[in-house]
Amino acid sequence: MNQQKTSPFSAVVFDLDGTLLNTIEDISYCLNSVLDQHGYPTHSLDRCREMIGFGMRVLIKKAVPEEAHDEAITEPLLKEMQACYAEHWNERSRPYDGIDTLLNAIDELGLKKAVLSNKPDRFTRQCAEELLAPWTFDAIMGFREEIPAKPDPQGALRVADMLGVSPSSILYVGDSGVDMETAVAAGMYPLGVLWGYRPAEDLLATGARHLVSTPEEIIPLLSF
Repeated sequence: MNQQKTSPFSAVVFDLDGTLLNTIEDISYCLNSVLDQHGYPTHSLDRCREMIGFGMRVLIKKAVPEEAHDEAITEPLLKEMQACYAEHWNERSRPYDGIDTLLNAIDELGLKKAVLSNKPDRFTRQCAEELLAPWTFDAIMGFREEIPAKPDPQGALRVADMLGVSPSSILYVGDSGVDMETAVAAGMYPLGVLWGYRPAEDLLATGARHLVSTPEEIIPLLSF
């Protein structure tokens, strides 16, 4: 007689960029296009990986020289980057290998799942709904002006409310220190992934309780 598996978690909340989707090439293309048009130095793919995670506004500020750290300069650049991204967001962005297997396993266990990102809300929804179209997420939330960006826990706690589960029963999966700090502050279980944009030492230093190298390695943690 097969015994039905149960899970220590009620839901899984995912970061988007660097966790579910590899989006770095489309992001860096738009960032560098805008910088180049205005005569600012552009950045390598590796440097872009280091800078992203805090949202587009912070990315622009990190990418321009210090003397350009003025809203009168950065806000127009932000709008131009958003316009570029609206056109080019899906040219190279794809789910990471194994994400399909992981999401299917979550569905088979009957767990709720959500996306929480610092990417602007409209782009977060567009990426999740189109690039992860075979799966339905119970909540999708990107950056909204009325809610502080991660690592402030307000967004994560809002997602927990939307899911109708206790934060302590949520597995929070992300690739950056921003994600681990968010999970810790929200009272969720912080799990760091090593296929994204940040190294293991960053994840451990910011509170990761477990690290995985592939999406499939998460599946055994979901049931007992």
